[in-house]
Amino acid sequence: MAKMTLLEMTQDILSDMDSDEVNSINDSVESLQVAQIIKTTYYNIIDGRDYDFLYELFQLDASGTTSRPTHMKLPENIIDLKYIKYNCKTLTDTKDKYLKIKYLMPEDFMEVVDKRDSSKSNVTVVTDPTGISINVMKDKAPEYFTSFDDENLVFDSYDSEVDTTLQNNKTQCHGKRSVVFTLSDSFTPDLPVQMFSYLLAEAKSTSFVTLKQMANAKAEQVSVSQKRRMSQDAWRVKNGIHYPNYGRMTRVKKGPNY
Repeated sequence: MAKMTLLEMTQDILSDMDSDEVNSINDSVESLQVAQIIKTTYYNIIDGRDYDFLYELFQLDASGTTSRPTHMKLPENIIDLKYIKYNCKTLTDTKDKYLKIKYLMPEDFMEVVDKRDSSKSNVTVVTDPTGISINVMKDKAPEYFTSFDDENLVFDSYDSEVDTTLQNNKTQCHGKRSVVFTLSDSFTPDLPVQMFSYLLAEAKSTSFVTLKQMANAKAEQVSVSQKRRMSQDAWRVKNGIHYPNYGRMTRVKKGPNY
């Protein structure tokens, strides 16, 4: 099955329910109800499994201020951080040097930085927005990072001979992005093409029960079959690859309207 717009799926479901034809999801109360069922079904599917297609490479947002040289921020659409790598290339290195930065729990991170002597020339005291002082090394690339609020990231050091602050274009990150479902005719759900049959079958089955107070055996059969296939699907690239746990930080998952 090819990818379908929200209007096309709504029309398909209405046709099977022997309902009035529509040219827009807003043409009738029933068509809007079906569109809403498709939306709810979509989020139920997305929330039901940690799908690979939701993961992507991205870069962090820099603080933009020398008063917080080791502060960076996760992009708004990232809800699960797998890893961070930073280009730790020094002035004397002849090629890039991307190294994985280790995540520490906030208390462990503070244990590391609190042991540093703030009077030394290679240490600078950075004041977090909370007012807490953090002893940051300024003569080496970052080695550790943490987050106190699940959004802003704090690193333990930076190389002031290379940059005045940590740079977003020197980050390499991998994580899970959020999705948005828009109730518009032309909207196409963010799914791989092989999952559209599953979405349509699930939404069709729910629509019959919710709006017609009757089951559709064929739709339920297709839904069960597609769900089973999705659980066994190796997708297009990854087949049994497992990531090691580098102490990754998982952001709080936002709701369907995020």
